[in-house]
Amino acid sequence: MKESLDKESWDSLVAYRIERAYGSLKEARLMVRGEFYNAAINRLYYACYYMAVALLLKHNISAQTHSGVKTMLGMHFTSKGKLSISASKIFATLFEKRHSSDYDDFVY
Repeated sequence: MKESLDKESWDSLVAYRIERAYGSLKEARLMVRGEFYNAAINRLYYACYYMAVALLLKHNISAQTHSGVKTMLGMHFTSKGKLSISASKIFATLFEKRHSSDYDDFVY
C-alpha cells in the first residue's frame, strides 16, 4: 500500500506517525501520574516507535516488524552517526521493557 502513495499522501503518513508519537508521549505522562508504570512503558515505547517509523518513512526506508524498525534505525542512522548511541539504547531498552511488561508474568 505505502508503495503506491503519492508524495502528498506519503508526507501525510509521516506527519500522522509523528502525531501518534506525541499522543503516545502524552498518554505515558498520564500513566505515570496514575502510577500505571507498565502502561507508561508501553506508551513510551510506542512514542519512540512511531517517531522511528516516521523517520524511516521520511527516508524511504521500510521495515515490516518492530525488530525491523530497530534494525533499520541502527543500520541507517546510529551506525552513521545520525542518531546518538544513547538514543538508540533508549529505544532498545524500551523495546525490551515493553515486551516484558506486556507479556511476562509478575513484571512491575
